[in-house]
Amino acid sequence: MASGRERSTWRDRYPDEVTCVRCLETRDLTHLDRMLWCDLCRAQARNRAGWWGWLGGLAFGACIAAFIWIGIQPSDLIVGAWAGTVVAAIWLGSKVSRELAYGVMRFRNTHAADAVPPDTAEEGPLA
Repeated sequence: MASGRERSTWRDRYPDEVTCVRCLETRDLTHLDRMLWCDLCRAQARNRAGWWGWLGGLAFGACIAAFIWIGIQPSDLIVGAWAGTVVAAIWLGSKVSRELAYGVMRFRNTHAADAVPPDTAEEGPLA
């Protein structure tokens, strides 16, 4: 069995500096993940996914509130408990939606397909 020093990792296959596939900036390999996204691109995608997550959570919470109001028809005695249920549904729905949105962003990688290398961005396409 090979020891830890003899086993190669995915980082061993790349040089010390690699281009981020999302922003096309050259970065040190330690600042890239396995999909070759830099720390800044991951943070921006996480932030954007967070907004989509809250929208998904609010939609899920609205669906739960409608089900409670129409389907269950709660009494006035435990309104606080039902409100807590809706708030918990919004919070959990936002977490699930955020992870789904982030996964879709990572899978689609549309910014990488539309990215223009930084060196050629100033010169124009025919330089």
